[in-house]
Amino acid sequence: MDNQDLISEMEPYRAELTSIRRDIHAHPETAFEEKRTATVVAEKLRSWGIEVEEGVGKTGVVGTIVGNLAGQRAIGLRADMDALNILEQNEFAHVSQNTGKMHACGHDGHTTMLLGAARYLAEHRDFGGTVHLIFQPAEEGMGGARTMIAEGLFERFPCDVVYGMHNMPGIPAGQFAIRPGPMMAAGDRWEVTFRGTGGHGGMTPHLSTDVTVVQAHFVLALQTIVGRNIAAVEPAVISVGYIGGGARRSANVMPAEIIISGTSRSYSEATRDIIERRMRELATTLAAAHGCSAAVDFHRLGKALVNHAEQTEVAIKAAASLVGGGKVDGNTKPITAGEDFTEMLLRKPGAFMFIGNGVDAEGGAHGLHTPKFEFNDDILTLGASYWVSLVREELATT
Repeated sequence: MDNQDLISEMEPYRAELTSIRRDIHAHPETAFEEKRTATVVAEKLRSWGIEVEEGVGKTGVVGTIVGNLAGQRAIGLRADMDALNILEQNEFAHVSQNTGKMHACGHDGHTTMLLGAARYLAEHRDFGGTVHLIFQPAEEGMGGARTMIAEGLFERFPCDVVYGMHNMPGIPAGQFAIRPGPMMAAGDRWEVTFRGTGGHGGMTPHLSTDVTVVQAHFVLALQTIVGRNIAAVEPAVISVGYIGGGARRSANVMPAEIIISGTSRSYSEATRDIIERRMRELATTLAAAHGCSAAVDFHRLGKALVNHAEQTEVAIKAAASLVGGGKVDGNTKPITAGEDFTEMLLRKPGAFMFIGNGVDAEGGAHGLHTPKFEFNDDILTLGASYWVSLVREELATT
């Protein structure tokens, strides 16, 4: 059977996979709360005769399939399960039933595609070796990959290589994209607290120290880090996502404290170091110049995602065998989103693939992390086929 036949063989699964995906979408669960989702995953795997371990990394699930042919190698396939704290604005029948929580990044689709591959591989064990199906919790900034690893993921389920995949709006359905080397950025969170005396904004501003002036200078100065402290050929992003201080109904009161927080993205540790150092210097010196103080909390969430060259080639071959080489971009541009699959790639050779979620009329008009995002059910069987194709590439016996 060639891989064009594989896509046809996967087609009878479409209705069930669509039902599973929409059920998960309607019941989103955020980091380390994915109990219902994990139960759905475990029950489906067991119903297909797959060995299952639950509670790996709190709410993670790992299924194991052993091939019928001789072989000692093992491959790990990873999908994430968690949702985001976003109020959904869609109106279809499977809209989120958990107010304020939403599958706005497509993890419902990622989980379902890996379930589709699991069912197929359980029914067609014509490979040599072992497949570990890794359903990970808490990808969205809460360290789910690190938690699974700390709880012995790769000791309990040894893998020679590990692969991940993420849907991508803007890439046409039926296409894939990947690159060797850095493909996604290190994502960091930072928070700066400025403290002063505060005071009466109308009567005694001259006797007070004003943290709002400090924060205004600081927000503008932040952009000089990328513009003047980092080499022009090194990508980096610094963005402010929150400013809070004072009381809206007491606008005549100068606040004694104001908090600014945001995110920064980079691809190299050297650039990361510059961002943190300059942020601390700017905050403390600007605060001192205005008679205030500053406290800086810079939290490094994860390193840049770097695909291994050999496994990237394997991933390209697996995708091209399904859709043709012309529909696989093997040198896509890096993006500044973060991804904690990085933690697995730091420990095992592997690669992370983007699968097109569609553009506009195809269903991919709304971006990731937006309240109207929707995973494109038309790519469920293609994604499942890609996983199976990878297994065939890595665990072939000839």
